[in-house]
Amino acid sequence: MDAVDRQLIQALRENGRASYAELGRLVGLSGPSVTDRINRLETAGVITGYRATVNSAKLGLGVTALIGISLSDAADHEDVAQRLSELPEIEDCWFIAGDDSFMLKVRAPDVDGLESIIRRLSGTKGVSRTRTTIVLSTKWENRVGELPEQV
Repeated sequence: MDAVDRQLIQALRENGRASYAELGRLVGLSGPSVTDRINRLETAGVITGYRATVNSAKLGLGVTALIGISLSDAADHEDVAQRLSELPEIEDCWFIAGDDSFMLKVRAPDVDGLESIIRRLSGTKGVSRTRTTIVLSTKWENRVGELPEQV
């Protein structure tokens, strides 16, 4: 991966809807050359997808929470991860080091909805404890930072 690839990735992180022509103007390449580079980055697994960023509150999901999950001693983290993937309210799931095994970001319509999610999580085989932090406000999310030189 060279400096042009990094520029293309940065541009797509900032605007995933940019056309190949726009990207080409930005990096000084033709549209077909940009297409080839982006296809190569996708094939290599560097670019893993494109998505729309939405306002969850406007979709009726006004409560965001971060939930730490601790596993029972006999639990297999891959089995628990599979069970967690079946809960559509979980937006992000990270396997982490520390007191908890997983950290989840969930969205719910209200506190009652969040309580329902927590009850389902607590009843999930392999989960011994949950620890919930309710987000009061979001200062930023999905931040696009600069890529390091050595990517």
